[in-house]
Amino acid sequence: MMTRSMCVILFLTFITAGMILGIFLQLLQFWNLEKSSGPSPWVSKKQSAFLHLGLVKPEILSWSPRIILFRNFLTMEECDYLKTIAEPHLQASQVQDTKTGKAVTSDARTSYGTFLTLGQTKFSMIQAVEKRIAIFTQIPQENAELLYVIRYRPTEYYLVHHDYLPEDTIAGLKGGQRVATMLMYLSNVVEGGETYFPLAGSGNCSCGGVTVQGLCVKPNKGDALLFWNMGLNGKVDPRSLHSGCPVLKGEKWTATSWMRQGSARGFWNTKKPWTSEAFKRSYTA
Repeated sequence: MMTRSMCVILFLTFITAGMILGIFLQLLQFWNLEKSSGPSPWVSKKQSAFLHLGLVKPEILSWSPRIILFRNFLTMEECDYLKTIAEPHLQASQVQDTKTGKAVTSDARTSYGTFLTLGQTKFSMIQAVEKRIAIFTQIPQENAELLYVIRYRPTEYYLVHHDYLPEDTIAGLKGGQRVATMLMYLSNVVEGGETYFPLAGSGNCSCGGVTVQGLCVKPNKGDALLFWNMGLNGKVDPRSLHSGCPVLKGEKWTATSWMRQGSARGFWNTKKPWTSEAFKRSYTA
């Protein structure tokens, strides 16, 4: 009887020890997988720190249209750097004439801005920003237009508009339609300057000191706003209508990345010299 009891005890002890060892080995395997995976399959551990990935906090603002706010998307140094390299080259912002397709100045858009050059995209800090955009949008870096840095002073604004291009201008256009927009805030605005989506949200908000219905996003230095100009059905989304509310006090600085359906950078790789008119026709809207 004693021998049988000892055998049962030894058997149960063996089973228990095996289960504990199995759990330990499984936890060890999970730890190794987590340690080796990193924050993104696109980047190494060293790149992860350089790209600021661990500090970015996404917040969904709307499903229709699709709008996501990324807190801490840019570092303060990146914001100041973009402003510094762009400021000497600012010119009156333009819109695309719906009749001629040419870029023209308009009372609908009173800010000043400039596109970064292809050479500037090779700078390490610009590379970090563009790679970060590609990671969080899941749109290849080559599909992005050159970054456009914009400055709004008091009373300046951009009336309601869509970022997608007129459908009759897409045929033969390098990169195709604009799929999404990443709007990055480079400064804090004392008053006004909100980004306003009249067809998003269901409450009221303040746009340049005026109470309106919809969704208003107040600029916060380092944050970025991602919104989709095309729906999941592959068609342009009219609900992505938005505006830049008038600045009341302070200055508003932003950097915008418009992302296309296909490669938008191949235009710059041609050996033929590009003209300002070709640049405006292909990249400004």
